[in-house]
Amino acid sequence: MRIYVPTTVAGLRRLLDTEQLQPLSGTAFALTPRLRESYASGDDEELEYVAMSEAARASLRLLAAELAEDPETPPRRVVVSADVEDVTLRPDLDDAVVRVAGPVPMAKLAAVHMDLAEAADAVRAAAAVVDAADLGDHDAEFTLGDVEDHELAWYGVQELPFVLELM
Repeated sequence: MRIYVPTTVAGLRRLLDTEQLQPLSGTAFALTPRLRESYASGDDEELEYVAMSEAARASLRLLAAELAEDPETPPRRVVVSADVEDVTLRPDLDDAVVRVAGPVPMAKLAAVHMDLAEAADAVRAAAAVVDAADLGDHDAEFTLGDVEDHELAWYGVQELPFVLELM
């Protein structure tokens, strides 16, 4: 199953050091049967994009915590896609949520998706209000819409050391 794991730039650096990705609390996102049922139409590619977008929003939550600790943290949403078999569906949490049994080895990673530098201001603003948006604040939801207008760039896993070096 293709999963989308939310992380941050710091998480990518840990990935390079350990050669495995540890999803926070084992949480990832995927095209699950429940996600498919919740949409009246859409092919697999469109629904995979929905799952990746959910992971990107979760990345904002991780980033908000890092920015609170260190305001110089690179403001980028990061999602790592991987192909794994050992996942548990978690419809009690959300339609696209899955639980990963353990760390995901680098060999199972498919790609890295990350904001470009031009999205930094929108990402920083969205990270500051993501919790308020989750609670229904309309202004915060508008701010999240601004960041979601920025598409995540795609990088091959082999490009990761160079991408991080250039940041």
